[in-house]
Amino acid sequence: MNTRLFMTASTSGIKYYFSILFKMANRRIRDFGLNPVLGHILIVILFALLSEVIFYKSPLLAPYILSLGCFFWQLSLSQKDRSDFLLITFGNKAKIKIRIIENLLVFIPFAIVLTIKGHFIVIGCMLVLSILLAFVTLKTIMNFTLPTPFSKRPFEFATGFRKTFFIFPFLYAVAVISVCVSNLNLGLISMPLIFVIMSYYYIKPENEYYVWIFARSPKSFLLGKVLNAMKNATFLSLPVFVLLIAFFYAETLTILLFFIAGLIFIISVILGKYSTYPDEIGIPEGIALAGVLFFPPLALIIIPFFYFRSINSLRRFLND
Repeated sequence: MNTRLFMTASTSGIKYYFSILFKMANRRIRDFGLNPVLGHILIVILFALLSEVIFYKSPLLAPYILSLGCFFWQLSLSQKDRSDFLLITFGNKAKIKIRIIENLLVFIPFAIVLTIKGHFIVIGCMLVLSILLAFVTLKTIMNFTLPTPFSKRPFEFATGFRKTFFIFPFLYAVAVISVCVSNLNLGLISMPLIFVIMSYYYIKPENEYYVWIFARSPKSFLLGKVLNAMKNATFLSLPVFVLLIAFFYAETLTILLFFIAGLIFIISVILGKYSTYPDEIGIPEGIALAGVLFFPPLALIIIPFFYFRSINSLRRFLND
């Protein structure tokens, strides 16, 4: 690796940075067993299909759901660790350039879909926000310790909730709006989104020490993780669940099925995480989890598969 290029704020250094990101993406696709060109094409097709499903299910809310997805993706790029790395490596001016380019690269696919659908005002607002977010470091707007109702051990919900707490009022508001306009579909959209946000808490593997310190068997360890996640996930999704049941009582079964599907997805994510531990979740596991999210019955296959792989992975750190 040419470190001299990395340590400069020149255009060539920035190009080198993005070439490295592109090579890393290609490597992940190859690890899945696909040609990178084919992999990128499949990603585009999946994004287009998902966008079409969102517009089909909720045409009025779809542009705002897509813009929200774009916002959260860009916000994840504003993490303090990333910003500090770019600042130290390239300097402030080049860091801002890189962040603007990154945000625009995220913005473009969403903008293309919204252009086809004719939502030009939303596109304009997204463009302005994309540029403004390039100047934001996430921790600078949340440099206080937020109290949470979750215990420190296990830690996932305590740390995850502090990073995403500002999303929940919005999702709760969507459920309230669904009641006000008598549209159950809006409320049913907010519920899986809550579970998707909570699943984010389990994506990154913790340090091996934080697994090793548990004097438990792999089975007991996984059971504790799953039960704790179900308890906390129920706590955060309960406002939406109760609200929808209260005002759409005739659709209780449908609402309950969405709630159960959310819990199943959380369980799948936890088992998926430890099935590759101490490595991060790979592309095959990610695709499997996406399948569970959009077609929950797949969990009947995915959960047992992830469970036995997790047991084998954890035996290196825990004793039976």
